[in-house]
Amino acid sequence: MIPTTRDATKPGRRRPGFLPSATVALACALPAAAQVADSAGYLARMDADRNGLVSLGEYQDWMSYAFDAMDRDGDGVLVPAEQPGGRGAPLTRAAHRDRLAEVFARQDRNHDGSLDARELAAPPR
Repeated sequence: MIPTTRDATKPGRRRPGFLPSATVALACALPAAAQVADSAGYLARMDADRNGLVSLGEYQDWMSYAFDAMDRDGDGVLVPAEQPGGRGAPLTRAAHRDRLAEVFARQDRNHDGSLDARELAAPPR
């Protein structure tokens, strides 16, 4: 089961630390070639400036490529027809990046504004 923000036992209640269902759908849509098996692989792929750390911008850019691929008309909004299963609330690219920033902040355990391999491997709090 993939966790979402909605707790099925309590309609309308959000569960802290769980990803919004649209974000889960985006993650499931990632091409197999982009998926890597370990945190060092993720770090290497996300770390555009090759400094050994992943900044917020690098994280958002990497995690947004599935959004960009699904946004067939390029308008910056995923409408239901562009989302897996053809349903879901419209999602703007800005809202998607805001959600990613929240996840990033939870993973940045030492609050230095970047993720190292250990923080990247840890589940968001």
